[in-house]
Amino acid sequence: MSSRLTAGHVAARVVTFVILVVAAVAITAPFLWIFRGAFSGSDAELYRLPPTFHAENLTLDNFGKVTEQVPYFRFFLNSIIVSGTVTIAQLITCSTAAYAFARLRFRGKGVLFAVVIGSLMIPIQVTIVPLFLVMSKIGMTNSLWALIFPGIFSAFGIFLLRQHFMALPYELEEAAKIDGASRFHTFARVIIPLSGPSIATLGILCFTYWWNDLLLPLVMISDTEKQTLPVGLVLLAGRFSTGSLGTIAAGIAMAIVPVLIVFIAAQRYIVQSIASSGLKL
Repeated sequence: MSSRLTAGHVAARVVTFVILVVAAVAITAPFLWIFRGAFSGSDAELYRLPPTFHAENLTLDNFGKVTEQVPYFRFFLNSIIVSGTVTIAQLITCSTAAYAFARLRFRGKGVLFAVVIGSLMIPIQVTIVPLFLVMSKIGMTNSLWALIFPGIFSAFGIFLLRQHFMALPYELEEAAKIDGASRFHTFARVIIPLSGPSIATLGILCFTYWWNDLLLPLVMISDTEKQTLPVGLVLLAGRFSTGSLGTIAAGIAMAIVPVLIVFIAAQRYIVQSIASSGLKL
């Protein structure tokens, strides 16, 4: 019986390993092809079927063409400003709101939280026109503030952090209260330090979303110099629709690298967050 169980466990691990390898290849293959195309000196290599990952003519000229054809670094800076500001704002607003929903008692808390959760079911396409009208009325269209203000609050972020805060022992707050700590000091010095993985996870998800957002900048911004990187890549692809595919790949590769660095540097926080509170999400 033990030998059969052992053989079954080995077979299950082999099947799991094969599935994970196939999934990893399917996920990483497009990224590898993009980076390969960024260094390709001939577009003919990129049009081969089936696609190959071996570049015969390596070159760095594609990256120079990107900066020559569009104000790429200006797009990059705009994306950094928008993504970084929105991420910091969401970490502040979501953590405080989540703490209130998780720990405080006030009238209408259940109804208000239901409204917050219900907003998750409203697609952004439904709210984009009213949002544009509001931003137009207050004179913020065609500026980076039109991209920052709509992202200051996040229903998903509030839900994520609330679930984590509810999993923390209440005895920690009671001990802090006995020591004379106020509600704010308890939140800042007890709850926040214990919630590092969940807060870091929210920060990564928020930064990635706003870094890749295309719809809102496309609607809110009309000046090319004020556009963010996703719209800049669309402009680059439009200019090279009959030209160099390698240049487009170089622009995409340059846009992927910052997010990839952030994710690799902070991926352990995502694992810790899932391990600590994932079962209660």
